[in-house]
Amino acid sequence: MERNELYPIFLKVSQLNVLIVGGGNVGLEKLSFLLKSSPNAQVRMVAKEFLKETVELAQKHSVELVQAAYHKEFLEGKHLVIACTDNPKVNEEVYHDCRERSILVNVADNPPFCDFYMGGIVTKGNVKVAISTNGKSPTTAKRLRQFFEDVLPDNIDDLVQNLNEYRKTLKGNFEEKVETLNEFTKGLINKKD
Repeated sequence: MERNELYPIFLKVSQLNVLIVGGGNVGLEKLSFLLKSSPNAQVRMVAKEFLKETVELAQKHSVELVQAAYHKEFLEGKHLVIACTDNPKVNEEVYHDCRERSILVNVADNPPFCDFYMGGIVTKGNVKVAISTNGKSPTTAKRLRQFFEDVLPDNIDDLVQNLNEYRKTLKGNFEEKVETLNEFTKGLINKKD
């Protein structure tokens, strides 16, 4: 049976340099997704032309738009790249250029040319849940996201804040603190016998 072997991480994209290559509908979708989760992301977009909605969104955030054809010099200083032009050859060129420079890259709708996937995300205050289907089914990730949005209570952030304050008052070593917090929070999970 196949299993998802992706390693989930949460990136501080406000401290990284992100490049999006492509200014069409998919570029707008990728930019919107990124900024919804991380409004202060440091993003540069490169495309021959941009949608009006992309320009408006870029103006509301610190997104730099560069109207030009892709060239590998645009990768200089970048940590993360998303390629989403309507030209598969350009997207694959971006992928290979990134691989040569050890830059993480995602080519939209082309899983073999991806170092990472952008899954479904649910955010409630400080709580963030990311969902991956291993690049197999964005629709399933979307439905799971909707499920978790309904299931996670809106006041879950109050619990996080209160537990953070409680954690600060605990004495003992790391293991003792973890054991105390585990005991304190075990009521959050309903175990069925």
